[in-house]
Amino acid sequence: MALLEVEDLKVHYPVRGGLFRPKRFVRAVDGVSFRMEPGETVGLVGESGCGKSTLGKALVRLEKPAAGRVLLNGLDMSTLRGRELRRARKNFQMIFQDPYGSLNPRLTVFSALDEVLALHFPLTKAERRERAAKLLDRVGLSAGALDRYPHEFSGGQRQRIGIARALAAEPALIVADEPVSALDVSVQAAIINLLEDIRRETGTAFLFIAHDLAVVEHISSRILVMYLGRVVESAPSRELVARPFHPYTKALLSAVPAIDASGKPRIVLPGDVPSPLDPPAGCPFHPRCPVARERCRSEVPPLASPDGTARLCSCFYASEADL
Repeated sequence: MALLEVEDLKVHYPVRGGLFRPKRFVRAVDGVSFRMEPGETVGLVGESGCGKSTLGKALVRLEKPAAGRVLLNGLDMSTLRGRELRRARKNFQMIFQDPYGSLNPRLTVFSALDEVLALHFPLTKAERRERAAKLLDRVGLSAGALDRYPHEFSGGQRQRIGIARALAAEPALIVADEPVSALDVSVQAAIINLLEDIRRETGTAFLFIAHDLAVVEHISSRILVMYLGRVVESAPSRELVARPFHPYTKALLSAVPAIDASGKPRIVLPGDVPSPLDPPAGCPFHPRCPVARERCRSEVPPLASPDGTARLCSCFYASEADL
């Protein structure tokens, strides 16, 4: 059985209309479906504003879906309330993008970890402190950090504390929302390697959200590419990078810096990403697509296999040679 099953998930934000205007909605996530297996790392990439973070928050019930289902170990998360939801949160946690804003500045490191441990485990305070020390050791910090405050740590150290807090509940799934984008390049590799070590040793599955395809390729076994609230391509990491099907994925890959960029033309997309408040009819990418045709302007291409394999692409012409 799959660890996570997402079925036609939608997150829409209402926008107040005028006196004679109907209510409108920002379609941040507009019909996303995918699944994850236990212990798998899936990358989620796309431009800023495409709905990646909103999708991640909806999976851990920090955003309320407008439609669709999220099944974790077969349990429909949308049906849970109160005590049942608090109990279920043990199975899914989140690492946030901002290591400076995600920790309460008034709590010591031990207090931040103890909140999680006291909620989910029947341990004495001494036992919880011992467990907290082991968590810090797991992420490369000493037990001496337990009684210090967040402002006493660097950005990379704070992110390690955030990772320890996510691990404290021993979850089956962690959603990592751009966990290295706010860090120095010199620190990013250490955090990524730490997450990969944790996955390998604990069997925890990760949904790794980022806008940097090079980072996602390194850590993920499979990549989902998102555009304007929809997944437009899904494939094993190496296959997607070696041979992308969707024109948008090709443009993203062309922007990844390379030591030897000879023979690799940069694909510059015209215009801007359309507003999720007023998305275009048909394929959401067609206003910027270099190969769009008349059909693309009126029909939404399904997320389907263009070559008979497990790869999925939302493009009518993905299997044609000129793409």
